[in-house]
This record gives sequence, C-alpha cells and structure tokens, in this order.
Amino acid sequence: MREIILLHCEALSVNTDPQETGWRGRNMGNADTKLHFRKAVIQLTTKTQPVEATDDAFWDQFWADASTNVQDVFTLVPAAEIRAVREESPSNLATLCYKAVERLVRGADSGCPSEKERQIVLNCVRLLTRILPYIFEDADWRGFFWSTVPGAGRAGRSAEGGDEDDARPLAESLLLAIADLLFCPDFTTQSHKKSSADVSEDIRSMDSCEYIWEAGVGFAQSPPLNYVHDINRTELLKLLLTCFSEAMYLPPSSERKNLNPWVSFFCSTDNRHALPLFTSLLNVVCAYDPVGYGFPYNHLMFSDHRELLVEQAVQILVVALEHEAGSAASSALKALVTSGSSSGVEDLEPAGPENLFVNYLSRIHREEDLGFILKGVARLLNNPLLQTYLPRSTKKIQFHQELLILFWKFCDFNKKFLFFVLKSSDVLDVLVPILFNLNDARADQSRVGLMHIGVFILLLLSGERNFGVRLNKPYTLRVPMDIPVFTGTHADLLVVIFHKIITSGHQRLQPLFECLLTITVNISPYLKSLSMVAANKLLHLLEAFTTPWFLFSSPQNHHLVFFLLEVFNNIIQYQFDGNFNLVYAIIRKRNVFHQLANLPTDTSSIQKALQRKKKSGISRSNSTEAESMEGSRPAVPAEPGTFKTSLEATPVQKGFLVRLPGIDKITEKSQVSVDGTMVAVPHLEAPQTTADGQAAAGASDTESNSERDHEAYHSESEAGRSRLSSVSSSAAWSPNPDWVMSWKSKLPLQTIMRLLQVLVPQVEKICIDKGLTDESEILKFLQHGTLVGLLPVPHPILIRKYQANAGTAMWFRTYMWGVIYLRNVDPPIWYDTDIRLFEIQRI
Repeated sequence: MREIILLHCEALSVNTDPQETGWRGRNMGNADTKLHFRKAVIQLTTKTQPVEATDDAFWDQFWADASTNVQDVFTLVPAAEIRAVREESPSNLATLCYKAVERLVRGADSGCPSEKERQIVLNCVRLLTRILPYIFEDADWRGFFWSTVPGAGRAGRSAEGGDEDDARPLAESLLLAIADLLFCPDFTTQSHKKSSADVSEDIRSMDSCEYIWEAGVGFAQSPPLNYVHDINRTELLKLLLTCFSEAMYLPPSSERKNLNPWVSFFCSTDNRHALPLFTSLLNVVCAYDPVGYGFPYNHLMFSDHRELLVEQAVQILVVALEHEAGSAASSALKALVTSGSSSGVEDLEPAGPENLFVNYLSRIHREEDLGFILKGVARLLNNPLLQTYLPRSTKKIQFHQELLILFWKFCDFNKKFLFFVLKSSDVLDVLVPILFNLNDARADQSRVGLMHIGVFILLLLSGERNFGVRLNKPYTLRVPMDIPVFTGTHADLLVVIFHKIITSGHQRLQPLFECLLTITVNISPYLKSLSMVAANKLLHLLEAFTTPWFLFSSPQNHHLVFFLLEVFNNIIQYQFDGNFNLVYAIIRKRNVFHQLANLPTDTSSIQKALQRKKKSGISRSNSTEAESMEGSRPAVPAEPGTFKTSLEATPVQKGFLVRLPGIDKITEKSQVSVDGTMVAVPHLEAPQTTADGQAAAGASDTESNSERDHEAYHSESEAGRSRLSSVSSSAAWSPNPDWVMSWKSKLPLQTIMRLLQVLVPQVEKICIDKGLTDESEILKFLQHGTLVGLLPVPHPILIRKYQANAGTAMWFRTYMWGVIYLRNVDPPIWYDTDIRLFEIQRI
C-alpha cells in the first residue's frame, strides 16, 4: 500500500512545462520507461543477493530514463519498499546511494555538457531526495554517509587528491558535488563562454563568484532570467535541504551542543563555493518581487518558477545559518578572501565564526547592502497585506514564517543590520506585518509557533531605544485587521494588538503574556502620546489582572501587574506632557489602583476570592467586576476541536512551548544612563529562578527611590521568584497571607498615587466650577497641566534586552524544522517518516 500522500494532484491538469513536454514529445514511450524504472525498484527489493557495484547495466536503470520527474520518483519508490531494502538488502541500498553520488560527482566534474548528462544528474538528485529521510530515521544507518567506501576515493572522482581524497566520506562528496552543480554553466547558471565545447575543461578552476545568480549584495550584474536554471537549482537545493534534515530525526535536547555535521561541512572552507552560494541565496530572496509587473491575475496565467527557488533558498539560509556560541574561527578562515574576487562581503576581518554563512552575514556592513536586505525582506513580509480592488488578483506568498526566522537571524548575527533597521522608520515596514500576523494567528492553536517568533523579534527590537522612538510615527495604513478604529501612532497599534492577543487569544499563548508586557515596558519611556483607545486598553488589562481571584489563582500572575505599573510609571515620569489621554484614563479608573493598594491579605478574604471564581467561572457574567469592557479579561481556554489546521499535519514542539525559559531567563537588564547609553545591571545571585516568571523590577518607587532600596527590591523579587518556582511546581500550592504580603508591599504605586492625589481634586473642581460634562475640556486641562516638582524623583529607565540561551536556541531549531516539514509537501519529502524532533498531529 502506498505510504505517501500527494497533496497537489497535478495529473488532473495539463502540464505546460516546456522542459517536460519537450522530453515527452521526443519520447512517446513514457509509460514504458516508467514501467522499466518500477521494475528496477522491484528487482532491488526482491534480490536476495547483493548486486555488484560494477553492474552498471542494472544501476543505470534508476537514472537513465529521461521522462521521470520528481513526482514519478516519489510514486514509483514507495516508503515500504525503501524500508524493506534497508532491512533485508542493506548492501543493495548502500550501493544504490554510492552509485547515485558517484554519478553526481561525475556530472559535477564534467560540467554536464550534454542534455542526457543533465537528466541523469537530475534523476540521481530526485532519487537521493527520496531515499535520504529513510536513511536518517534508522539510527544504525545514520552514520552511513559519513563512512568511507574502501578504494572508492571521492565517490569515483579521479585520484588526483591522493590519500586525502581517498578518505573523504560519502556525505562530503555529495555536498561538494551539489555545490559544484549549483554553479554549472548552462545547467544552473548562465554560461560566459561563446562556445560550450571548452566548458568542461575549466569547470574545476572557474571562479564561481562570477556566476552569482542575482544582483544585490556584492554583485552588480543581474543575469537574464532562465526558468530552466531556476528549476534545476530548486531541485538541487531540495536535495541539499534533505541532507540537512538529519536534525529532524534526533530527539530535542537543549543540552545537545553538537552542530549539524551536514551544515558544518557545507558551510566550511572545504566548500569553495560557500561565498558565492551564500550571496546567490541571499540576493535571490531579497530581490524577489512576487507582484512582478503588476498585471492582475498574472500568477494564475504563468508559472512562477522563481518563487519556488526563493522558497528553497530562504529555507536553506535559515538552516545553514547555524552558529554555536563560543565557536572559534579556524586558521583556515584566512582563505576566505581569494585574490581577484569581487563578489561578496568586502573588507572581511580575519576572525569570526567557523560557519562561513554566519561569518559572511555577520560582516555585511555597506549601507546599500543593508538597505537592499531590509527592503527585500520588508517587501515580502508586506506582500500578504496588499489590498487591490480585484479580489485575489495579486500573488500572495506563503513563506512568511521562514522570512521571520531569517530576519531574526539577520538581527541576531549582524548587529550593524539591527542598528540599520532601527536607524530609520523602515523598521515599521517590518513591524506592521509582524503585528498583522500576530493578530491573525492569535486564535489558531496550530500557529502558536508563528506567535512566538513574532513576539521574540519584537522583544529583540524593543531592547533598543530607537525602536521605541520610531513607534511615535503616525499609523496611516489601513491594513485589514479586526481591531478598533483609532487615530494614533504605531505604538497605539502595538498596544491594541497586544491587548487583543491577551484577551482573545487561546490558552497556549499565556506563556507569552510576560514577553508582551516586557516589550511594552521597554518602549514605554519613549512613547510621546498614546491614543485614548490604547490608553483604555492598558487600563483594561490592569483591571483584569488586579481582580483578586486572578491574582490569587497562580503564583506568577502578580508579575503582570508589576509590568503594567512599570509602564504607567515610565510614561508618567518621562513622557507626561503628551500623554494626557493615559492620565485621564488613569483618573477615570482610579478605583482600580485604590483597590490594588488595599488588596486584602487575610486568609478568609483570599479564600472568598477563590471561591467566587469557582462559582462564577472565568466569564464571571454575574459579577459586578464583569462590567468592564468585553475582552478585558485573560483569555479562556480554547475548547477542544475548535481550531482546525488547513495542513495535513501540524508539528508540535515536545514541551518547548511550556518549557521556554521565563522572561528573566531570556532577557538581561540594562539601565539607561544620563547620556543615553546602556549600562548593564549586574544580576544578583539567587537560588534557581523560576522558568516561568518575572516580577517587574526596576520601577520600584513605593516608599523609597534610593539606590540601595532599588537594589534590594531587585534581589528580593529575584529570590521571591525562586521561592515561587519550587512552590508552583507543587500541585498543592495555595496562596497565603505571607505570600501576598511579600509582593504587595513592593507594588510600585507611589508615582501613580501622587498623580491621583494632585490631579483628581483639580479635575473635580473644574468640573464643578464650570459644570463640565464634556471630557474634551478635561483633556485640554490635562494637556496643559504639569506635575513638575510634585512627583517622586524619576527612577532610572530599565530596559530588558533579549539574551540568547540554550532553551530558546533549541526552540528556534525545532520551530524552524517544523515549518520546513509542513512547507515541503510537493513532493512530501518527510511525510510518514519517523520524525523525532517534534510530534505530528493528524487532523
């Protein structure tokens, strides 16, 4: 029984691919050749004796036919038969892999001068793409490609290299052959020769930097578009991605330090094409314009082979940009820059990561190159947001998740790029599509990974002052989102969408709440004027988070209140003048702050609050506290079966959604000094901190603003989280007066209470004296008011910057491969194989 699933039934449509129709026109015996290929597969599975490697007549049956395409190979080589050969005739499977690699090496050495040779190479590529996942899923076979074949040299390559070549493992021969073939004139690149007769003579010595696929970073010439070359590149990259996918067959472990051996070798100095290939992949992605010339419905009339290449290129980049912290550069790094090469990253420094892709990316520094990358990524991220008068008239790309991972890696590995992004308002071209995706995915449990990557990017950006400053630009776009209409800035958009995620997202998003509020805290000192809509949203969150039953129902819930209070304190202390809307909202909801300050701490009150929750449930429809605006309460758990995914299978990270380190583990605190520079705040030692919580630190201005009290608050809150960690792990945890008092006494309410003490009587007096009923008059008064000299001494601005760690690195790796698994369904490379990195949920 066939064990693969073809999600795109192309047999029902007319094949207009000239490459394939040309072959079929020349060979009307199409069905016969497929039958011969199928017979060869059956012979391989039924032969009880090993077939000699020298029996070329037998092995050539697998790649000599000109009419088979990749779908044919996946159909005619069933999974059950691959496993049967692996178990019952292991020597035949080993020989098949060896012979296929040998033909690829031969093709790379010869430069594929003939059409027949190119077809043989493509057939070998398709066959290896089909077989490799079944090699990886068996632990006993996993090392096969890293073993050497006695006497075979470099998989059949001439013995010019001597002993070193003789010892080269099959995997290295395969990877080097793929790299060579990706820069093969007339096969994957435009030939520079007037005659192709002498191409094969200098294929080994040609400078592939002259054959970069697209203009962009370090390369000015844009080669003519050739769809055949794009198709061939795509198939080779698909095989390369399959080679890298061994990581999917290893169980997740944040302790595992070993890098992917396939990636490590391919991105090492052994690969002479590393620089031009990195540049080609980067430029192809960033130069791609899905809209093209803008003809309506053009994507329905013409096949876009460049889109398929871009998808594979971005997936190769996100996998290949793998870097283990602390990896030192080898002395061979000096060989990176070859004399006369004008292709890539200029003025390379002599040190850097051993992974050359990471190395090259980290040293891109020219403004025009950084601008090219940012504009390209932003254009693609904004593509799904395009609005036209004709429905579905423009192409919508589907690889936005890979783009977000790639953007994350750009920012993480190249700090010059991060600063360039934040230098101008161009960062908003990335922010808006991220917020759009967060809002769109908040209610879909199958897209929880997209939520995480979007929030992590915003957390990384929010650690820089310029991000908060850029958010003050007015938001004038009208992207279709189900959010309240408002007139305001990009900061307002961010607050409104964060509120939407917290109040109407599904239960699995709760670990992100602290991240969302940390981002809000980081940007709050720089927000010049929040709209009334955004101000009300923040107050609604505070109202929801300060209800007694919510505060007492979890050992970490009060942390959310600390974050929100820190937001209010930052805005009041540093941006009071323009934030009259927020001040007015605080005055209107002053009872929330008074109730919080007078929160009962005795045992009977705690128990009454919890019992009230049990009686009325989360919706609390009969409670007086339910009078607040709809959506101002934490999200209720999603009902089982409510959400469906449009994909056949959904990868779920094994526990990483709940085991992600808490906000205190993935951020480090930096204090903004008087001159605007960041000064790291030393981390005070405490017992093991909780993996899920972070009390708001830094805006502690309750009774004293002295440096000593400030530090004491940090220390105690850290230690408090440590105690809560052990407590929360116990199912028997329950709130008690001591626990409530331990954090209630540190609520940073002094600034807000002082504001209310000064302004409330003034506002009430104006309303009485002038008989005001219109809030606009009150807003005018607040707009021209001042609290200079009346508020406590401003506290230092504390920014929590993203800090990489093993847990988040493992999460990113898992999420990345989960996305790649789902995106590669034609052909379904990894379908129904024994994936161990994540679980597959069948829907």
